[in-house]
Amino acid sequence: MVLRNTRLTPCPSPRSSAALSRWVLAGLFALFATSTVAAGKNAGEKPPSLADDEAVVGFAREMEQRHGFHAATLLAQFAQLHPNPRVLQLIKPPAVPQQRSWERYRSRFLNERRIEGGLRFRQQHRDRLTRASALYGVPEEIIVAIIGIETEYGRNTGGFRVLEALGTLAFHYPPRADFFRTELEQFLLLSRENRLDPLSVKGSFAGAIGIPQFMPGSQRRYAVDFDGDERVDLSGSVGDAIGSIGRFLEQHGWQAGKPIAQPARGNTSPPAELIEAGIRPSLGRRELHAAGIDNEIGEEEKVALIDLASPDKEVEYWLGHDNFYVITRYNRSSFYAMSVFQLAEEIQRRSPR
Repeated sequence: MVLRNTRLTPCPSPRSSAALSRWVLAGLFALFATSTVAAGKNAGEKPPSLADDEAVVGFAREMEQRHGFHAATLLAQFAQLHPNPRVLQLIKPPAVPQQRSWERYRSRFLNERRIEGGLRFRQQHRDRLTRASALYGVPEEIIVAIIGIETEYGRNTGGFRVLEALGTLAFHYPPRADFFRTELEQFLLLSRENRLDPLSVKGSFAGAIGIPQFMPGSQRRYAVDFDGDERVDLSGSVGDAIGSIGRFLEQHGWQAGKPIAQPARGNTSPPAELIEAGIRPSLGRRELHAAGIDNEIGEEEKVALIDLASPDKEVEYWLGHDNFYVITRYNRSSFYAMSVFQLAEEIQRRSPR
């Protein structure tokens, strides 16, 4: 759930030779797929359509058997689309993984343009934000910050045909084919339910849709008609986007009025195993004290130790509470969640009282 045209996520830093091998393998898969897609064009031939792929034909027949679609209609739509080399180029990991840099990542989102845009967005949509916050328990500024990071308040929702992007990734990107095939299925169901022409829907290169950049499966599970027009429209309705983000976070366990994150003070070189415990809160007060980390959490409370590293900089350590973990369900990155938190804090600080 974040490109703009596309979703920006930090490049993971492999911690082991096995992780590096997986990155190299994924890159080789994508390189092969991109070369295959481009081969027909380079040879002066008409590029193949998605419908020319036997796997796509099989998928269309499955959709007919499982969900009552007409396979011929689906194949006629896929015949108008082609495997998209740009999609494959954007999805593949870099040939040389970048070193993690919180400083670089943070600067993309915590800048004056996004802060000022957030203040304007909050003022323009205050009634909707107030209602969503009251209903779902999520602070207004958190919803605003997510929209700001995802699409810069609806300005950059993506220009790729979602059907073509998902079709390309489902059948020409082996490392995550199963995931994207499921999302392709969800997209076709979503289009039928909302009477949308699947060929006309635009989104990110990964198939994320609308102001909040929901993947099709998330839209079907969590999106709501918040503006009362009896349809869910995440591309055209700011109200639906605001309400849907609130519901998504609430459904993933948001705790109203509870903290999100706080600086970890004390030991500037905590044990690596505390970081490796992961982003889901699992560390208690006694464990943190034993590691020399000052904290004011409750006796029964659990937190995660978050490392925000930048090259040639001292690592920032934070304690992530349950609500911080909930934000990572939108985008599974501690950098992303911290950007949401800090952008929200700045928007809140500058908002008129």
